[in-house]
Amino acid sequence: MVEDTAHTANAPRGTLHELADGALLLHRSGIGGPPVVFLAGGGMSGLYYWKVHELVAGFTTSVLYDRRGLGWSSSAELPRSGIQVTDDLRELLRVANVPGPYVLVGHSLGGLYARLYAKRFPGDVVGMVLLDPTHEQIVDYLSEEKARLLSNPSTADPLPPDRLDAMRATYRAAFGQALAEWPADLREPLLDQGFSHNGFRQSLREPMNLPRLFDEVRAAGPDPDVPLTVIAAMGTDTIAEELTPPEAHASLAESTHTKNRLYTDLTTALPQAEIRHLHDVGHSTIAWLRPDAIAETIRDMIGH
Repeated sequence: MVEDTAHTANAPRGTLHELADGALLLHRSGIGGPPVVFLAGGGMSGLYYWKVHELVAGFTTSVLYDRRGLGWSSSAELPRSGIQVTDDLRELLRVANVPGPYVLVGHSLGGLYARLYAKRFPGDVVGMVLLDPTHEQIVDYLSEEKARLLSNPSTADPLPPDRLDAMRATYRAAFGQALAEWPADLREPLLDQGFSHNGFRQSLREPMNLPRLFDEVRAAGPDPDVPLTVIAAMGTDTIAEELTPPEAHASLAESTHTKNRLYTDLTTALPQAEIRHLHDVGHSTIAWLRPDAIAETIRDMIGH
């Protein structure tokens, strides 16, 4: 069992809500509906989406939360199944008295969870905005070598302790620079929690079961017929470039074009789907640098 380091007194925003077998942190602002629920990228606290959350709270209810095993929610061995993750979210929204139906906003891995939630509970969802989402069909668009690596991830601890500590220091510095203008009472606890030894290890472990998640999403049936907007980040991913060696930068650019082909095919196949491109931001920083574009897309979807 992972050591539980989550304490409600240390959470910079939000409230811990007790569920059947643990507690999840939820932060809610704004009034009205439909409520907008943010599903964070892999390994990330929901509070990393605070900037766009504040904009959305200006015209409807906006909800951030931490998945089990991350942020200030109760500990759990990661990775977890998509069924567990989506069951947790549904229970949390009920316990926290956030009435649906919802607009789900999922970033990266959170986009995969959002679609699984909508497939399993279609009556709960009136729309989705997916920010550079992970998708189960990505393996069909990759080279044979990359598809093989993605389909057979390691199940061991991500890194030995000495390398993990060096890596998390580098990542903390990069994230700290990206959030430099955020309020210190929010930024510093986020960095302290996310880049503690256990917090960083957990963030690396969460996406280590992608093949199983892909199978779960496929088995859940078709996407529901609701409005869906994919926001594709087509610009330079400054965080990824800073944290990868120069020889890997060409691969990052190739990945941008690959995902755009996937997103275009995805939105073409769904009757109420569209794709919007942001050419001035990359995958990692989309919610930090372009919260205005995300909030505008959500506002357009709900008609406020």
